[in-house]
Amino acid sequence: MARTRYIYEQPDWPAFRWDHSALEGVLASVHVRRAKLQMALASLGLEPRQSTLLDVLVEDVTRSSEIEGVNLDINQVRSSVARRLGLDTAGLPEPDRHVEGVVEMTLDATQRYERPLDEERLFAWHAALFPTGRNGLSRIRVGTWRSDELGPMQVVSGPIGRERVHFEAPAADVIPTEMRRFLEWLTGDAAGDPILRAATAHLWFVTVHPFEDGNGRIGRAIMDMGLARADQSAHRSYSMSAQILKHRQSYYDVLETTQKGDLDITHWLTWFLARLEEALDAAEGVVALVELKRQFWERHRETNLNDRQIKILNMLLDGFVGKLQTGRYAKITKCSPDTALRDLTELVELRILVREPSGGRSTSYALAD
Repeated sequence: MARTRYIYEQPDWPAFRWDHSALEGVLASVHVRRAKLQMALASLGLEPRQSTLLDVLVEDVTRSSEIEGVNLDINQVRSSVARRLGLDTAGLPEPDRHVEGVVEMTLDATQRYERPLDEERLFAWHAALFPTGRNGLSRIRVGTWRSDELGPMQVVSGPIGRERVHFEAPAADVIPTEMRRFLEWLTGDAAGDPILRAATAHLWFVTVHPFEDGNGRIGRAIMDMGLARADQSAHRSYSMSAQILKHRQSYYDVLETTQKGDLDITHWLTWFLARLEEALDAAEGVVALVELKRQFWERHRETNLNDRQIKILNMLLDGFVGKLQTGRYAKITKCSPDTALRDLTELVELRILVREPSGGRSTSYALAD
């Protein structure tokens, strides 16, 4: 049986092409929505913008790692990101060096997106991902291109013992040439649509797979850098990695299909734009919620509320799960049932909360508006 011919073995590699007519509609929609999202963010106050940026960066770091089966402590990630952004870290744990490394790479890519990406910067990202020079118990080559000492580089997914091989990367001896060509394209004249450049950059990097490990995370950092360049903003308002994680199996499937095809990458770009639309959906929902909270507190800025009531109202505005009853209020705010009932009754009298239809001991409360 003939061996599979991979995309990088095509005679005109890497002359990627695609069907412009198949993409133009969704691409135009994405550009309009991104512009509106930037305007909506600009209309928010400084504190909500910073909070949104923090949340998106934390999500990007944790989800991109989770795609590769690496689960980071989200509070450590939040602590590391907040400190680097100059935000409050009170009550957050000290992050370990592995978390610090991933955060350092992500922020370098997205907050310093205008800087050209070169070999030295890529090596620094790789070293930051693996500060001990190991992936688990295995020692790996850090801050340099991979070798083929242990055999060809295969891109796999799935648990150990049940791995699925998606494709085989180019031989190690061609990596310096391949990466030089990739980096020259990435830092050259930015011809073409910037969103499609970000998608192509991720595919190209993952195809070469230049490192022994961490290629997926670095590839997504390059993708995020490209999207930041498209936005011309360091303020991340949406997370592509969160959407890729939701569609992890189809992510590997479309990469595999593309690797085993010709240089027409329309299918990959279509998949990428669909995930970007979902990321924008999520971001628009977050911005709408932030604006809702701003309007709510603007209406009630003169209302005399205690700290317990403010805490519960913020939780309700953020999407409180389940029923808010007296006992639950007391538990969350660490007060007595009598105090909880008094607080809730006062909020009903102020017409901020309403009692839901079921009464008696099962009485629950919801926002009036």
